[in-house]
Amino acid sequence: MMSVRRTREETPSGFTLIELLIVVAIIGIISAIALPNLLNAIDKGKQKKSMSDLRTIGTAIEAYATDTAVYPLSMANWTALKPIIDPYFIKQPPDADGWNNAWDASTAADGSNYTLASYGKDGILSTRGGGQTTDFNCDILFSGGRFFQWPEGSQS
Repeated sequence: MMSVRRTREETPSGFTLIELLIVVAIIGIISAIALPNLLNAIDKGKQKKSMSDLRTIGTAIEAYATDTAVYPLSMANWTALKPIIDPYFIKQPPDADGWNNAWDASTAADGSNYTLASYGKDGILSTRGGGQTTDFNCDILFSGGRFFQWPEGSQS
């Protein structure tokens, strides 16, 4: 019987445990850098969607006012206001902001003004006013065809 002796060149190649640990560590570092940026980008998209939807609903209310010479009268919430503008002034308006929180909407009893609001990611009315674009809990208020409060600051 002949014995088989392998030389170093003939030994099957593979990764050592150290090489595998280094690769896993590198992947972990890349993930730690990329994940917060991804989550921030998702929230920015929801914030922009909310602002766009508020502007669209506001445009529908302005169209209603153009036809009737007043804004809808004495609407206390979005549930009461939605049937007034749907489907004649906007087809299937969104019922919630980017974070799936219900809109807050109200109109004056005399039809002189209206307010639409998204309370941001936390869905809670804030008393502190606007905030930076990275503050996703910042309330967004739209009235009279323009934003009165919104997340301001540099887009980073």
